[in-house]
Amino acid sequence: MIPRYSREEMAAIWSPENRFQKWLDIEILACEALTASGEIPEESLKNIKEKAGFDIERIDEIEKTTKHDVIAFLTSVAEKVGEDSRFIHMGLTSSDILDTSLAVLLKEASEILIKDIDKLLAVLKKRAFEDKDTLMIGRSHGIHAEPITFGLKMALWYQEMERNRERMIRARDMISYGKISGAVGTFPFVDPSVEEYVCGKLGLKPAPISTQIVQRDRHAEYFSTLAIIASSIDKFAQEIRLLQRTEVREVEEFFSPGQKGSSAMPHKRNPVLSENLSGLARLMRSYAIASLENVPLWHERDISHSSAERVIAPDATILLDFMLNRFTGLMDKLTVYPEKMISNLNMTRGLIFSQMVLLRLIDKGTSREDAYAIVQRNAMKSWEEEAEFKQLLLKDGEVMSYLSNEDIESAFRVENFLKHVNYIFARVFGEEK
Repeated sequence: MIPRYSREEMAAIWSPENRFQKWLDIEILACEALTASGEIPEESLKNIKEKAGFDIERIDEIEKTTKHDVIAFLTSVAEKVGEDSRFIHMGLTSSDILDTSLAVLLKEASEILIKDIDKLLAVLKKRAFEDKDTLMIGRSHGIHAEPITFGLKMALWYQEMERNRERMIRARDMISYGKISGAVGTFPFVDPSVEEYVCGKLGLKPAPISTQIVQRDRHAEYFSTLAIIASSIDKFAQEIRLLQRTEVREVEEFFSPGQKGSSAMPHKRNPVLSENLSGLARLMRSYAIASLENVPLWHERDISHSSAERVIAPDATILLDFMLNRFTGLMDKLTVYPEKMISNLNMTRGLIFSQMVLLRLIDKGTSREDAYAIVQRNAMKSWEEEAEFKQLLLKDGEVMSYLSNEDIESAFRVENFLKHVNYIFARVFGEEK
């Protein structure tokens, strides 16, 4: 069973308490590094570590006057530390704290998202093997093409989510860079060793070069990755919506006792979870656009990216966490209708075997062009007259001049399409079951 989803873990990352605590952690780590180099007395560091803290209400109050959140934070900390607070933030700039802490927060969020993906992968793998041999029609352009299995569809989704997991790991690594290099990144008042120490303690790498900020192409890659993952969920959800249509009804979202589909029509059972996910994916893609527009900033930095990031960083990570958990639950309880899949597969009276007949004719020496014309002629007649495709072929003298009854029968075996299912599964999952 999939555990009940709670946003608390992800939301806690973006709480004011956690955000300010990360700022304080960075300030204290910088003090530790400066103490090691002899720039801060040992007793002062001890006092800072014992007394340093913050009051969120006080920060908000101070910010009303300062109109600067980091200064308001530092003032609140100074009120608790006293005289030794003069050593806090020494040689640093606000973005040293903001960008380094943002990297930590996004890294923490990444770990939750990777765990979410792992839960979804487990469900998709389970569904793939359960429906490995559940026959259904494959569609191209929305039109019946050739047979596949529902398990193959699930294996395809599994493989895509594996790629998304790899993308998420790369995005986590790309964002895991901090900077403690001063107002324009030149270390004028703080030695690079401080940056190395602080980043090392936080599990980050120092940005090899920065301006006042860590460059925003890193963040653009991160949020674009989240948008790609959301778009995969959108793709899967759209497929469920298409397959749940009344005239198709091959799968259906779980409809719980007491659930209602419409205020007016009591018969309705709508794919509301999938529709919800498709809508949320649109929002996720808008966050990626905002992150891309944050890449070009004026000179060594302007503040135009900051307001957008204060929205998209918590919103995008919380939203994708929600989407992954919602989709995992949806897939775990998804209802599959194999009988309806078979019924739909037979709907076109054997036309799905047209390529098999084409290849049989070519094997007998017919040119591809002639073979195509022969098969298409009969296929169009089947469409227009709603006649059985096989019977039309058996009555076609030109077809029968090349093929025997046995040739026709052998071309109409669905097994012909599925002989490599085990091979595909072995490539996707690295095993056969």
